[in-house]
Amino acid sequence: MRVKVILNPYANRWHAGEKLELVQAALTAVNIQPDIHLTQAAGEGTAVARQAAAEYDVVVAAGGDGTINEVINGLIQAAGENQTVPFGVLPIGTANDLADTLPLPRDLSQAAQIIADGHIRPIDAVRVSVNPGADGRDIVHYFVNNCAIGMEPLVTLENTKIKRLSGNARYFVSLVRALVKLRAWQMAIHFDEAKTFNGPAILLSVCNGPRTGGIFQMAPGALFDDGDFDYIFAPDMPKRTVLAILPRLFKGTHIQHPRVQHGRAHTITITCQPGTPIHADGELIAAAATEIVYELLPGKVKLLAP
Repeated sequence: MRVKVILNPYANRWHAGEKLELVQAALTAVNIQPDIHLTQAAGEGTAVARQAAAEYDVVVAAGGDGTINEVINGLIQAAGENQTVPFGVLPIGTANDLADTLPLPRDLSQAAQIIADGHIRPIDAVRVSVNPGADGRDIVHYFVNNCAIGMEPLVTLENTKIKRLSGNARYFVSLVRALVKLRAWQMAIHFDEAKTFNGPAILLSVCNGPRTGGIFQMAPGALFDDGDFDYIFAPDMPKRTVLAILPRLFKGTHIQHPRVQHGRAHTITITCQPGTPIHADGELIAAAATEIVYELLPGKVKLLAP
């Protein structure tokens, strides 16, 4: 079995690179001789994965959710209208939201054995079309866990500025800083062309999986393979109400609050003024998007899982 491993040495606050020998040893122990590529720049994982899809039997992301996101984008781009090549995960990142909630083991020996076993579990992906993207042009991006506009990517922006904290403390401080800067956006939203909203809003989170940011149970009922994505939507509200809702994110009870809307859909279209930041699996893909379309891709990713 030809296995390409795309390892982000900068994941987990630059500690993932220290696990290179452990990754090599874990795969070798299950009779896999991997071709390991260490990425050196943001976005490199996508290009490497796109090429590897044509040359290898399995492509593995070794890192965190951002690394997974890059590799998934490359694999889906290579797949076209088909399913991706088999995709494996070695979770050595910070939050590991996807791996923890699937669940996939963090133990490298166990994770390597899953890759060697070769059992396929198809999971959904979501395509998000963004205008304008980070480079000022329209972009198409893919994700398998979470993507959001409004307050959530504001947290991501603050998270990138923090250098001295790590783990859950870093995400919590980012959340507080984002709340201070929060202002509503004027949004026109269509959910599956059946339900609409037009007015000021502060958050729309599209969730293929239940958890984001390592600690936030954003969509507690979301499943990776149910043929829908969940969404969490919050119209404008006083900051004191936001503060009352935020502690509920840790247990997922925010969806029971009367000011929070929760549903499932296959497509969502949004126009937004002013432009909103948008992130996918913790990676910022645009700072001021004005037109956004989400579309479900059922069973797109051939995940290696128990």
